Amino acid sequence: MGKKKYALAAGGLVCLALFGALYYLQGERGKPYTLSTFAMGSYIQQTVYGKGGEEAAAQAAQEIGALENRISWRREHSDIALLNASAGNGPVSLDPATESLLEMALEVGEKSGGAFDVTIAPVSRLWDFDENPHLPGKEELAAARALVDYRQLSLTPQGASLPEGMAVDLGAAGKGAACDKALAVYQEAGLAGGVAAAGGSVGLYGKKPGGSLWQVSVRDPWGGSAGVLELEEGFVSTSGSYEKTFQQDGITYHHLIDPKTGYPAESGLVSVTVCSGSGALSDCLSTACFVLGEEKSLPLLESFSAQALFIHEDGSITCTPGLEEAFTPYSPGDLGADKP
Repeated sequence: MGKKKYALAAGGLVCLALFGALYYLQGERGKPYTLSTFAMGSYIQQTVYGKGGEEAAAQAAQEIGALENRISWRREHSDIALLNASAGNGPVSLDPATESLLEMALEVGEKSGGAFDVTIAPVSRLWDFDENPHLPGKEELAAARALVDYRQLSLTPQGASLPEGMAVDLGAAGKGAACDKALAVYQEAGLAGGVAAAGGSVGLYGKKPGGSLWQVSVRDPWGGSAGVLELEEGFVSTSGSYEKTFQQDGITYHHLIDPKTGYPAESGLVSVTVCSGSGALSDCLSTACFVLGEEKSLPLLESFSAQALFIHEDGSITCTPGLEEAFTPYSPGDLGADKP
């Protein structure tokens, strides 16, 4: 799988963050309906076109809420909470949709050599980036790392099970899965087109009024916006080291943890944007590719027929062949331009 290289004059690549992640061509025909709700720790923004759009967006919001109730480890009676609570005590029965997500997560774990690990929960909870971010002690981190191994998660006809002390966290797949849910509703409702954005994940369905391609802009990690992806239907997810950070003793730590070290990944990347035919898959792959770094990511992406765009620490941008024509940088700049 080849790649094309760009550069940024004043910052990194496009962040698929909500509110500003999506830009629609102005002056097109059709009156979109927009709905903003909150789930999975993020605003969920939907923009839909066609008859029945308001009802479809409302249904999609309900479906996403139900998904959160099923897969969030923070929800007391969710499938994942029950699975984690039963670790060491035999299998538990899960909703088929939860099992499918776990199966996909295990496949990404296997093909990435563990760069993506759905059992990262013991380590990520130590870092606690959501509520009380801090540097864990070496001994407690080593003990937590010993409980991270996706190969120990068992999925059988009898149910799912984990060894004692282990725990699953589907947070790296959840927002992409939310986009999957929304687009399934749009399709069932027969909408002309629609976009669902959840955190760093975006789902694109159908056609825009006028038939032009969807435009997805990704935030520059150093400020502003660096370019636009013009895409047809599909899913786009970005993982970036700028999303959740804290400083301690003069060192900046980010939330994208390398399961093999227990520390924030050091791959030379600032963000990875992945495009594929599945929101949950794009979400998982963006995390795996960030941990692996660009070169090691290419076989993984190819195995899933996915494409990616990488922003490097020096501000340069590279992408796989399938995105060469889709991406238009705003500022060509010089390769290797100095970054803050």
